[in-house]
Amino acid sequence: MESSSSGEAPKPRTVLEQQIRDVRRMTLQEFADYADGFARQHGEPGTLSLRHLERLVSGRGPGGQPLGKVRPATRRLLERIFELPIAELLSPPDADRQETASADELRDRLGSAARVDDEVIRLLHEQLWTIRRLDRQLGVVVAHQETVVKAEQVDGLLRHSLQPSRREALAKLLSEVCTLAGWQSLDAGRVSEAWRYYDQAISAARESGDPGYEVHARAEQATVLVDVGRARDAVALLGDLRTRAVPAGLRAWLAATHGEALAAAQDEIECRRAFDEAETALHEVEVNEGPYVALDEVHLARWRGHALARLGDSGAAEVLVAALGQLDPTFIRAEASLRVDLASALQRQRQHSSAEQYASRARMLASEIGSVRQQKRLYRQA
Repeated sequence: MESSSSGEAPKPRTVLEQQIRDVRRMTLQEFADYADGFARQHGEPGTLSLRHLERLVSGRGPGGQPLGKVRPATRRLLERIFELPIAELLSPPDADRQETASADELRDRLGSAARVDDEVIRLLHEQLWTIRRLDRQLGVVVAHQETVVKAEQVDGLLRHSLQPSRREALAKLLSEVCTLAGWQSLDAGRVSEAWRYYDQAISAARESGDPGYEVHARAEQATVLVDVGRARDAVALLGDLRTRAVPAGLRAWLAATHGEALAAAQDEIECRRAFDEAETALHEVEVNEGPYVALDEVHLARWRGHALARLGDSGAAEVLVAALGQLDPTFIRAEASLRVDLASALQRQRQHSSAEQYASRARMLASEIGSVRQQKRLYRQA
């Protein structure tokens, strides 16, 4: 894209570029990824590489030659996404028409946001709950695109909402949608994308007026630090977050998350203390308040077993086997992770045959749900 000597963003060369950059506020790479996900979800055969997209938004082919005819599958994909004909998408933006369309769009978005009431908020939460169920049972290959679309939808409503109480409710919802999107991106092996979603979740949480949502989003982001080899940074961040006043359920989850980071940092004594504190806090929970966290006695045992396996504790396998026997069968990603931990623990005990059985099942589950994160863990153990 051409640079601007005045420091201002260059004007879009095509309506397509204007729609991606100014309306959807995406980079070309982000839109290319979005388009691929849209195509898979809607059964479209078209694909869109970054290089191809760069040519399309410029309105010119290689070497400045005329663009030529767009492939039918690509044309159909773009027309479905933008609901505009390809000829218009590839044409230069008309300044007057663009300004009129921009004003009309703003009025429409303000009107949509003004119609958000308690019932709409409830329905949006129900939709998020459904996406969570799909995610835990079918993984990122099915649920991630829906999460991304929901994040865009809620973000649009929040940015155009004028009533403070509605903005707070939408901000809480957006924070939760973005933490889910961040977790899915991390599971898919896209750590930078995960970090961005967690940043968006933190920003939304700050507007919600409830400090628990920011604590939750920042703690989720600490998982990215562990995955990129910055366990000590994660330990420090989580240690600070645990000093905040939050409901018992979130306090238990924070302690367990801290325990996992401490295990990654090979701090056995503090790790064990954190899990004991998580168990104590979990017994104090009467009503689940604040952001959603999936933590009960079974999940806590699973997390503890993961930490023990990381520390090389000989009792890890026993804890993990007990957790596997009680795990809700709809938590497929959790099962895959647990089986990876079991394979690791049994390998340390030189029970190679049993370890391979757990690894084989974990490998199949991770492949089915698109968990690159678990596949990488298995590869490192091989």
